Amino acid sequence: MKVESEMIDLETEDKTTGATGPETLEERRVFLTQMALLGGALVGAGCSPEPKGSSKSPAGPPPAPITKKSHSEPSAHVKPGQLDDYYGFWSGGQSGEVRILGLPSMRELKRIPVFNRCAATGWGATDHSKELLGGRMSGDTHHVHLSYTGGTYDGRYVFVNDKASARLARINCETMEVDKVIDIPNSQGTHGIFPQRHKTGYVFCNAEFRTPHVNDGRDMTDPTKYGAMHTAVDGEEMVVKWQVLVEGNLDLCATDYQGNYSFATCYNSEGGVTLEQMMGADQDHLYVFNLKNCEKAVREGKTIKVGNSPYPVIDARGKDSPYVMRVPVPKSPHGVNVSPDGKYAMCAGKLSPTVSVVQIDKLASAFAGKIKPRDCVVAEPEVGLGPLHTAFDGRGNAYTSIFIDSVMTKWDINKAIQAYKSPDGKTPNPVIQKLDVHYQVGHTNASMSETKDADGKWLIALCKFSKDRYLNVGPLHGENDQLIDISGNEMKLVHDGPTFPEPHDAVIVAKDLIHPKKIQPRTDARFAMYSAWAKEDGVELFKDNRVIRRPDGTVRVYMTSQAPNYGMREFKVKAGDRVQIILTNQDNVEDLSHGFCVSLHDVNFLVNSQDTNSMTFTAAGPGVYWYYCPWFCHALHLEMRGRMIVEA
Repeated sequence: MKVESEMIDLETEDKTTGATGPETLEERRVFLTQMALLGGALVGAGCSPEPKGSSKSPAGPPPAPITKKSHSEPSAHVKPGQLDDYYGFWSGGQSGEVRILGLPSMRELKRIPVFNRCAATGWGATDHSKELLGGRMSGDTHHVHLSYTGGTYDGRYVFVNDKASARLARINCETMEVDKVIDIPNSQGTHGIFPQRHKTGYVFCNAEFRTPHVNDGRDMTDPTKYGAMHTAVDGEEMVVKWQVLVEGNLDLCATDYQGNYSFATCYNSEGGVTLEQMMGADQDHLYVFNLKNCEKAVREGKTIKVGNSPYPVIDARGKDSPYVMRVPVPKSPHGVNVSPDGKYAMCAGKLSPTVSVVQIDKLASAFAGKIKPRDCVVAEPEVGLGPLHTAFDGRGNAYTSIFIDSVMTKWDINKAIQAYKSPDGKTPNPVIQKLDVHYQVGHTNASMSETKDADGKWLIALCKFSKDRYLNVGPLHGENDQLIDISGNEMKLVHDGPTFPEPHDAVIVAKDLIHPKKIQPRTDARFAMYSAWAKEDGVELFKDNRVIRRPDGTVRVYMTSQAPNYGMREFKVKAGDRVQIILTNQDNVEDLSHGFCVSLHDVNFLVNSQDTNSMTFTAAGPGVYWYYCPWFCHALHLEMRGRMIVEA
């Protein structure tokens, strides 16, 4: 089985990559064949017959030709000293972090530690971060989304999930630091998340793994008693408000633009616990949650409690209800993405070569029983083997990542709807172009794509395998993030970007919407904690350098720093003391960070300009232990040090 990639006005291998033609392409095709055989077997085993209005069949028409038009192409080259046009927020996958890139240069600007231990900054070991993380040192960040107001990004917060430990974190865009982390109750595998778009309201979190409810040892061997939670979190307060219990696995998440609905793709409507059991049915669902009805149920007490959890739960397992509707779509859907005009929710098939287009303004009639849920599907174009996610350019075109075929498919939404209405082969093929990417693309997103202001300039393909694209660095290969110009009539690959494994998602945000501070603003909740400690001990954080032995035996060492000196050149403690270093950076200069590292004590943390940070440790045996500044701050940086004298 050979997977063919359809290209319009492009050579067999794209011109910008430097790949060597048929031999390189054929090596990739060998790998793809193995993947496609598995995918084809799975699709053939259970998928529905050819979907109504399919844009492609074995004897179907080729993609529509591209009409050449001249346009001013944006440049991916950003000269030294120039700034990028966009911020890119990348999830870090199993690294547990979020990364910030500049686009179109694809330069990595910052790594934000979230659920992981970061040796450079001390995150995960500093007092405040340990409290936020509850002592856990790893996580798995999949989906990253910004807060909204009026259908576009408001530049306030970044939300990101932890699939490993069912958590949601919030990053404050003023400082690009985590300010809140909460646990999602009654959930495992918290995967898809999405904020409301009309305001910073709820952030919805999907539990991918079905578990018993209550998960305390009962019903462990009876999967019919399992379920998964769709959780509503208040994005301002970062507290759980309510949950909806459904029977199927919940995958990706989305919201509409009016605040009426949230969406979750569901695979494993069979209720299986093995791979084979999860693929028996021809169809799965798009869950549609009616938010006003859910809120009414919570107000009226039409909820249950699960175990010791205090949060109200709407039990919506089984049949459709005023709270949840199940729109049938081909089996094992993955991504769900809403078009910038707010009209359509696109469900990518994964095990079907189709994208199901759901018309959002039909949902009210379906909830009212006037039409069937499936009547909300208005198109189902065939876009390739293994469709996963869809992005938009704001010009009526959609771009779907195709995993098995290793292509990005560009297609016309309106033509797909026309073809579905008149499946007679006379309607023009909605597929415009297929562009090879390298290799096995997962998530995709376009500049401002998930807002009403999608601008159609750049598309990112987050490829899961890099294989032969870079120098060999050993068994663990980097991922390959490919930047594609979509400003014209055809997609053009312009950049390969190696990334440390494994980004799962990204959003591309116009730079004018993001306004970070250059000096620490001291507005985060952690500064109230430091101020409370200082008040207890009669200390002024920006002035005093003192050692305080607390009634509980803790030794608090208050210290200031100003390049190239610490305010305290030495301090004395006793062996075995619980020592708490509270360091305040007096420098009020942009990009002048200090740190504090204690030799042989596993203490190392960052303190930005006008910042305070702290870490607690146990003093080792008697001796002299130097502390020093690990962040270069001055010509006499190496001399910025002091002694911790540990007495017996």
